[in-house]
This record gives sequence, structure tokens and C-alpha cells, in this order.
Amino acid sequence: MEMGKARKGPRTLLGALLSGAVLIGLAGAAPAAAQSVEQFYKGKQIKFILGSAGGGGYDAYSRSITRYMGKHIPGKPGFIVQNMPGAGGLVAANYIYGVAPKDGSEIGMTGRAAAIEALINPADKSVKFEATKFNWIGTPQQETGILMVSTKTPVRTLEDLTKYELTASSTGRAAATSVYPRLLNNMFGTKFKVIEGYKSSQDGLFALERGEVTAHSSGGSSSAFRNRVDPWVRDGKIIMLMQLATEKDPGYPHLPLVTELARTDAERQILELVLVQQVMGRPIMAPPNLPADRVKALRDAFDATMTDPEFLAECDKQQLEVNPVSGAKLNAMLDRVYQTPKAVVDQVAELLAKE
Repeated sequence: MEMGKARKGPRTLLGALLSGAVLIGLAGAAPAAAQSVEQFYKGKQIKFILGSAGGGGYDAYSRSITRYMGKHIPGKPGFIVQNMPGAGGLVAANYIYGVAPKDGSEIGMTGRAAAIEALINPADKSVKFEATKFNWIGTPQQETGILMVSTKTPVRTLEDLTKYELTASSTGRAAATSVYPRLLNNMFGTKFKVIEGYKSSQDGLFALERGEVTAHSSGGSSSAFRNRVDPWVRDGKIIMLMQLATEKDPGYPHLPLVTELARTDAERQILELVLVQQVMGRPIMAPPNLPADRVKALRDAFDATMTDPEFLAECDKQQLEVNPVSGAKLNAMLDRVYQTPKAVVDQVAELLAKE
């Protein structure tokens, strides 16, 4: 009996140690899957991937939002912004979709055109994501693009755009600054030659001011944008010819909408599809496959930030408009857009595939 007990004791002790090790391991692993939102975010920093260079509107909105959004998230995490410019926001979108952790520790902001790039330009193999699978968090602003032309050219009217070749600055092919002039070329016979590769939208604007190009098709018309270009208009350096949106910016009531150029219902559908990006504005998204409670927490925090008095006061001081759209509405809109009849989508893709 004593020998039997002696043999059994070590096995029991070893089993207990092994069981304890397993339990310790499980205890260490359990929080990753079972933590509450507050437990997960407490003491953490959220990395915010920004798909543009510093100094522009995207940068300004991102840094203002991240200064306040954390206080509305349970656990009150901090934020750190990392600029990841390239291809109109596609570089950042690809990273958030395919590389960023799927736990809510990294979110970001992409270019407004990125969400529909795969739809309107299926030949673009640089898109490595499905836009409808992102967890869209929201946009603080909806946009209206403006077509501007140097007064050093003979162009003074919309009709003149079909008579004279203009060079237009752009960051990349997927950006509004490239998409819009190429679409105008192929739908209405304008003669823009798009010069892509500028580091940021600000660089593209300054290229117009310096005379490196003779036109620029902006993606937006924020107060910061107006403060920059309105003096150029007053000084007779540029003229504005058109608004690129489905609704006018009240600040430019005299400028026609591009949709007014549509001659048929089909052309109007094409323009409306391409202009979805204007509603996207400055879109913030999280990767796919996040825990539902963290998606809800991020969306709720974004919505709360959009009405936060301190945030609004900062935006007012910086002249940043706040005209938000919720993440749920962005996801629903993209779900609808990606159901657009194939004939219309094919026509848009064909138009945008041309130079």
C-alpha cells in the first residue's frame, strides 16, 4: 500500500501541475476573446492609419477627431496618428483590411474615392479589399469638388473646356483629382491631361498656383480649401467653373453642378455613381471581422465626438465643417451602390479606363 501510494503521489502532483499550467494558459488567453470593451481599451493606444500626407484636410480632421474620440470609448484609450499616403488612400485601405489587427486596436481614414475604386475601375489590381466588408465608423464631412482653371489659359466657360488642352494635378489615379477630369474627358469631350504623382492634395493645389499645371479638380470645398483658393480667385489667378457633387456647396451658388451637364438618364446615373465618393467625405473605417461590441463602441464614440462641444469648438477655430454621416449609413450606402446594374457599372469602368 505504501509503495502504491508512493507511486500515485508523483503522478497526482504532476497532473496537478500540468492542470495548473493549462489553467494559467487559459486564464492568460481568455481576456483576448472575452474582455469587455472597457477592459480591452483601458491603458491602450489606438493606432490611427491616415491615408494621406500631413498638412491637408484629411490630416486636419484626423488629428482633431483623435484628440476627442478616445474619451467617448469605454476604457478611454489614447490615439496615435500614423500617416500612410499613397494611391488616393488605397495603400492605407489595403493595410487596414489585410494587415491591421482585427481587434479594434487599429483603425484609420482612407481617401473618399477608395471605397468604390474596385467597382468603377475593376482593372485596378492595387485594390486588395472588399469595401462592403470594412466596418465603416463614419465621416465627419460630406464633400463638394470644385473645378478650377488658371486664367493664364484662354478657358473661361464650360464650352471652352472642349477646345483647349489643360494639365490637371493629382495624387493618383484613384483620387478624385484624377477621376473627375478623366470622366469629363470621356463623357463630354473636355481635354484634360492629368499629371499624377503629387504627394498630397495640397501639393496639387500649389502646383496650380505655381503654374506647373493649368487646372485642378478638387475633391472638396472645405473652409480651409476656400481660404486657400478664394484669394487666388480675387487676385484673378484662377476661375472656378463647376461643382463636382450631387448637391451644391452653398458658398458657390453661381457654379453649376456637373450633373447639369447630363444629357440622358444614363449619363445622370453614371455621374451619381461616381459622385458617391463625395458623400464618403473623410471616411473612417475599422478592419473586417471585428467583435461586434467593439464596432458599436467605435461608432458610438465617433457619433458622440461629432456633437462634443470641445471638438466642435476646435473645428470652428480651424474652419473645419462638421456634416457627419454615421458608419451604419456608409455601410448601407455602399451595399446599395455595389448592387448598381452591371450595364451602368461597366459603362463607368469603360469611361474611367480611358485616359
